[in-house]
Amino acid sequence: MLRTKLSVVCACVLAGATLWLSGCSTVTEDKAANWSANKLYSEAKDEMSSGAYDKAIGLYEKLEGRAAGTPLAQQAQLDKAYAQYKSAEPVQAIATLDRFMKLHPASPALDYALYLKGLVNFNDDLGMLSYIARQDLAERDQKAAKESFESFKELVSRFPDSRYAPDASLRMTYIVNSLAAYEMHVARYYHGRGAYVAAINRAQLAVADYPGVPAVEEALYIIVKSYEALGMTPLRDDALRVLEKNYPKSEYLSRGFKASAEPWWKFW
Repeated sequence: MLRTKLSVVCACVLAGATLWLSGCSTVTEDKAANWSANKLYSEAKDEMSSGAYDKAIGLYEKLEGRAAGTPLAQQAQLDKAYAQYKSAEPVQAIATLDRFMKLHPASPALDYALYLKGLVNFNDDLGMLSYIARQDLAERDQKAAKESFESFKELVSRFPDSRYAPDASLRMTYIVNSLAAYEMHVARYYHGRGAYVAAINRAQLAVADYPGVPAVEEALYIIVKSYEALGMTPLRDDALRVLEKNYPKSEYLSRGFKASAEPWWKFW
């Protein structure tokens, strides 16, 4: 009986040892542990090129520590931010870029960092689901668009000769149009529900803040119709004169709000 019990105990101990050893054998080996900084960078670029952004991010993080204080570490930060952007991690990408700009305010790549930050917010504002649903950008919150604009604006003002400045300028124009159209979306909402004073306020905001953009024409028309609905004829007539002077062929005067049935914007 004693021999039988000992056999059972020994069998259990051996089984446990086997499981422990098999568990140890499943520990993932860090192949990059002994790689040089250049090897890390090369492998990270290869992963990036193949679309394996999560793997690239991990390698760039290792490279940041391995090559700390060198230009290669700075490049790793920027490339990591781009990989995060491509893997749909805008919050992480912006955090990486903010850290880069704080640590390296005199970097020759600062213009690229500003451009990439603007691009991250620009595309975050577009959003894949909005493309699928064909949702007008002006119908959504514009926080990302405003932050994108500020990054592009800083780039253009500080680095006017940057290779990224022309594209940043085009995107700024697009964003301004989107912001103005957003005000029109809100103004139409108020007008349609009889909140005419609120509609006037939003339309006037668009006229004052975004002069010369396409949405101003509709803003003036909303002001005209809102004053008319309020029975404020003199103010309606003043707004109408401004609309007719600036947009003598305005379709709003003949077609009303139907003139805005088709959105003016196009996806980038």
